[in-house]
Amino acid sequence: MSKVIICDHPLIQHKLTLIRDKRTTTKEFRELVDEVATLMAYEITRELRLQTITVETPVAKTETKVIAGRMLGLIPILRAGLGMVDGVVKLIPGAKIGHVGLFRDPETLQPVEYYTKLPTDVHERELIIIDPMLATGGSAIAAVDALKKRNCTQMKLMCLIAAPEGVKLFQEAHPDVDIYLAALDERLDDHGYIVPGLGDAGDRLFGTK
Repeated sequence: MSKVIICDHPLIQHKLTLIRDKRTTTKEFRELVDEVATLMAYEITRELRLQTITVETPVAKTETKVIAGRMLGLIPILRAGLGMVDGVVKLIPGAKIGHVGLFRDPETLQPVEYYTKLPTDVHERELIIIDPMLATGGSAIAAVDALKKRNCTQMKLMCLIAAPEGVKLFQEAHPDVDIYLAALDERLDDHGYIVPGLGDAGDRLFGTK
């Protein structure tokens, strides 16, 4: 079964509290999400493999470490995932970015893929799938399904918050994909919202209703 990693750094937890606050403005919400994404990117890349190279400092030659050629890709789930991308790119500027767009069918309530644009070498990259919320799990499962159909095998899921119900369903569907969270919340309510949650991340990011 995949791992669930809670990024519990004090700065992440402090900023997440401000994100949850309903009094936080759209501008502040957007900036805070960006900042937390940067901090979480630090945690999610902790296991990148290193190699040793030789460089010459102003004083002497020395052996030191660099990332071992690992190619990374960022895959935000439209639209709310866009709010976290820039924060991750600040730390990983060389990453390529793809997009997966999903909407919920009003009759079946199942996610439907309406847009996918990926780097041509996406199947060779280690991918970070980005969505602020893992609620029912439907969108995240569908996004990974879409990527696996395109022969992608190295993936991690990055969310601000999640409900236990969504985590369980995602793990059952994709036990090979680890989940990185800032917080695991209590539950889903009858309308599928995370409790205590932070409201609708997309609406709060973009100032819509």
